Amino acid sequence: MDEDMVGRTGRVTGTVGPGLVGEVIVRVRGGAEHFLAYPAPGEGRIETGTLVTVVEYLPPRTVYVMAAYDN
Repeated sequence: MDEDMVGRTGRVTGTVGPGLVGEVIVRVRGGAEHFLAYPAPGEGRIETGTLVTVVEYLPPRTVYVMAAYDN
């Protein structure tokens, strides 16, 4: 599933940021699943509701994300 996760988009459901363990929801396997989320290197705080891209996946439920669009 590693290749399937990287590049997917999701939405932040719990603020992601340095020193924080956030949460995102990502559509996978025909549904939507929640993952623990950390900011990708160089990313700051990512607020709830922000669309993000998965840049790294650590099985079974952890992802590193970056904002999908610049604000």
